[in-house]
Amino acid sequence: EVQLVESGGGLVQPGGSLRLSCSASGLTFDEYAIGWFRKAPGKEREELSCISSVDRRPFYANSVKGRFTVSSDNAKNTVYLQMNSLKVEDTAVYYCAAPAFCDYGRPQPYWGNGTLVTVAS
Repeated sequence: EVQLVESGGGLVQPGGSLRLSCSASGLTFDEYAIGWFRKAPGKEREELSCISSVDRRPFYANSVKGRFTVSSDNAKNTVYLQMNSLKVEDTAVYYCAAPAFCDYGRPQPYWGNGTLVTVAS
């Protein structure tokens, strides 16, 4: 059974930082590429990061490029999303999902339940 669990969300002021975690279990090697997504009220789900199928490096959406960084601790099967210079418009429920190769070409079959990030004064 595949399980993805996000954690680390909360309330943060504009300009602040937050680090989200995604703990993964049950994925095969071919499925082990974790991407980040978010869903804000009234907006479509947005892909924030995907994993290159060539070298497994992360790529970022323009909306978060330069502010968000994906890293991993493979020994702990955990992927992190470091979010800096947060803006009010970053407020959303954040999800991790797999497989999330950039050229996957179909909806990801495995998702976590999400963690809420609220950016407000």
